[in-house]
Formats: sequence, structure tokens, C-alpha cells
Amino acid sequence: MTSMPRGGAADVTAAARRRHTVAAVGAVSAGLLVLSACDKPTPLSTITVGRSSVSSEATCGGEGKTLQTADLTECLKAKDIKSIKVDPDETVRFGVDPEIADKRWTILMNGQPLTEDSDKTYRTVPGSVFFNQQYGATGNSTLVTIKAGDGKKNATAATGLWSFRLKKDD
Repeated sequence: MTSMPRGGAADVTAAARRRHTVAAVGAVSAGLLVLSACDKPTPLSTITVGRSSVSSEATCGGEGKTLQTADLTECLKAKDIKSIKVDPDETVRFGVDPEIADKRWTILMNGQPLTEDSDKTYRTVPGSVFFNQQYGATGNSTLVTIKAGDGKKNATAATGLWSFRLKKDD
């Protein structure tokens, strides 16, 4: 029979516990380091039609800094934007994070203002507007952009763009 000094088994357990604690603290520290290297996501904008919806982070900007005109033009040419089908008889609902609403926002259709700026987080527009030539629509697809302002009413400055492609659903 082997004899162990009194409390010997307890020391083994305590050492194992210490190793686990050190490993856990190291893992948490490494995780925080990785997260601090990541960019903070921009606020979301969402379009809902009937039971379908699509959300997106900013296509351009969205961090609160004013965008230059050249940047805006390039952003409106973006190809990898999300799309949603729209029945012209449906209502299109636009929702933005409060961060965007605080900056005042407007809806652009093919780069032109469709609505006045607002500080609300939610707006609606009839779906038929997006396919009506009277409002500048051409064909069965329309580029719709949510433009965040700088917080001043009717300001022309833009701090972020969220673009979506609306496709006519017959």
C-alpha cells in the first residue's frame, strides 16, 4: 500500500484548478484582443415588402463622417447590393437604426431624392412609385438608397448610404 502525505490529493486538485483558471483567463484575453481588432459594424437599414425583408449595413460610410461627392457617386454604382422583389400593389416599408434617424435620413431613387429628410426610424412608400416613370423609374428594377445626413434638417451632406435593388414582382 502506498501512503500519501496528508492533503497530497488536495494539492493535485488545486494545481489543476489553477491551470484551468490561467487557461480561461488567457482565452478571454485573446478573444478580447481579436475583437478589438475588428471594425464596429455600421447601423442597419431594412426594407420590408409584405412578409419579406432585407437588411444591410452601409454600402458606403455609416461611421458618422461626411462623405465626399466622388465617394457618393462611386457608392451609387455598387454592384454587390441586396435586392428584394416588390409587388407594385404592396407597401414598401423602410426602417433604420436610431443612429441613422438621429442623423436625419432620406430615401433616394436612382440617386434622386424621393422623400424629404426625416428623424423617424420608419417610413412607408407605395410599391408602385418605384416602377413609375413619373418618378424617374425605368424598367423592372430600381436602385433605392437610404442616405444619412449630418443631423441638420434639409442638409445636403451625407454620412452614409445603404443601397438596395427593388425588382418588380408581377
